Amino acid sequence: MDEEIKTIFSLFFDSEPANVRAIDTSRGDDDFRMTFIIETGSHQKYVLKLADNDFTSPDRIAVWQRTADEYRALGYWCPRIFADKEGRFPTVGFRGHSCAAYVEEFAPYRPASDRMEGDEDCSDELYESYKKDIWQMTAKVAAKHFDHAPFPSAYCLFETFCPSDSMDEVLENALSWKEYADALPIEFRETTDRIWKLWTNNRAMLEKVYDLLPTSVFQADLNPSNILLDDEGRFAGVYDFNLCGRDVFLNYLMRENSGVDGVCAALKAASEYYRFSELEKDTALMMYRCLKPLWWSRVRELKELGDDRAAVRAFLDRTEQDLTAEYDFRSSME
Repeated sequence: MDEEIKTIFSLFFDSEPANVRAIDTSRGDDDFRMTFIIETGSHQKYVLKLADNDFTSPDRIAVWQRTADEYRALGYWCPRIFADKEGRFPTVGFRGHSCAAYVEEFAPYRPASDRMEGDEDCSDELYESYKKDIWQMTAKVAAKHFDHAPFPSAYCLFETFCPSDSMDEVLENALSWKEYADALPIEFRETTDRIWKLWTNNRAMLEKVYDLLPTSVFQADLNPSNILLDDEGRFAGVYDFNLCGRDVFLNYLMRENSGVDGVCAALKAASEYYRFSELEKDTALMMYRCLKPLWWSRVRELKELGDDRAAVRAFLDRTEQDLTAEYDFRSSME
């Protein structure tokens, strides 16, 4: 039994750990994260989390705690986040790191990713079974217009999430696309220059109205490892709030969906619980054009085409279409 973990756990509870399972979720030297599944002698289970990075702090953890409580109040299972015995989220030493520490309630449900491993067909079918539920949940959160987060979510646009970020992820991806496009054969230069001009002009137009769009505070990481399902495969809730924060609902919703059809389906599902403003309806096409055409997956797809010039030409034509087509998002938002 790790004595450091026993000491840290004692800051939160009087009961002692009987069994501890460690999971290293670090993302490099500047993002140290450890999770410990702890079972006490009375068979209670808790999740102790330690983090040494530039986006985990006591103030942020307090916002995660409040956000999980708000989701739970809407009828979804989310973990209770526990402060220590003094009502704080302490900073503790662990393996040479100075870590923010907090404890979460152990989830009684399994993540969707557990059911998806190694079976792509199952993954698609399972996602179809719960996607409407997650967008209705998110719409209910959006309709509350929570304002308790003074910082943006990891999906932020025109802002940065961490002090170490130099720009938002959308711009970062677009610049990666531009760098690769500029290295393509000269025959594509006129098209890629036109695409870049379309994208930058659209982004500038969107920035002028972005701060007027409705916001709320969202969990901001709806990947299958954070979607919780019951034993029958029904949607139960979410966990892992460490990327949560304030966000524009339209940005948040579109970021989690691919393609025009996927976005329209999410808008339609959300509209059952959320009334889109006229500004949101007017802005939806601009938002799509900003987020999707030069996204990281599109950069990867372009690179994978290699020297196949016909395929590159077709891909660039599709990208330009995404930046010029008058997709009808409004009818899905009524």
